[in-house]
Amino acid sequence: MSDLREVLVQGGPRGLNQQITAGGHHLLADEPLDLGGTDTGANPYDLLIASLGACTSITLRLYADRKAYPLKGIQVRLRHQKIHAQDCKTCETKGGKIDRIEREIKLEGPLSEEQRQRLLQIADRCPVSLTLRSEVHIESRIVEAFTDSIT
Repeated sequence: MSDLREVLVQGGPRGLNQQITAGGHHLLADEPLDLGGTDTGANPYDLLIASLGACTSITLRLYADRKAYPLKGIQVRLRHQKIHAQDCKTCETKGGKIDRIEREIKLEGPLSEEQRQRLLQIADRCPVSLTLRSEVHIESRIVEAFTDSIT
C-alpha cells in the first residue's frame, strides 16, 4: 500500500459548504452560521480532531486485540482551542497563540491499571498524533486541471 493519500475538496461558487471525497467516501465540511457558513457539515478543526480521535481509537483497538486485553469499548472525546503560548508551561513556543488539543479516553472493560497506562502510552503513538506533533511540510501550487480523478 502506498503512503500517498489523496482527498478531493470542492467548494461551489458561493457559500462555505465543501464537498469532500476521500477514498470513495463522501463528507461535508462547512462553517457555523455565526461565521458565515450554513452549518451543513463539521468545521475543518472538528474534522482535524475527529481524525485524531478515530486514529486513537483504531490504534488502541488494534493494540488491545494483539495483546488480548479485555477491552470492551473505547470512547475518545477531543477539544480544540487556540491559547496564548505563554499559558503553556510545557511548550517551546512562548509568544503568540498555539493550538491545544485535549484528548480524553474512556476505556471500557476489566483492564488492569498497568494495561490502562500502556494504552495511554499507545494513544500518544497513533499515526495522526505523531503527525500532529511532527514537522509538516505543505506544498501548494495552482493547477489548470488535475491529472487524474479520485472521485
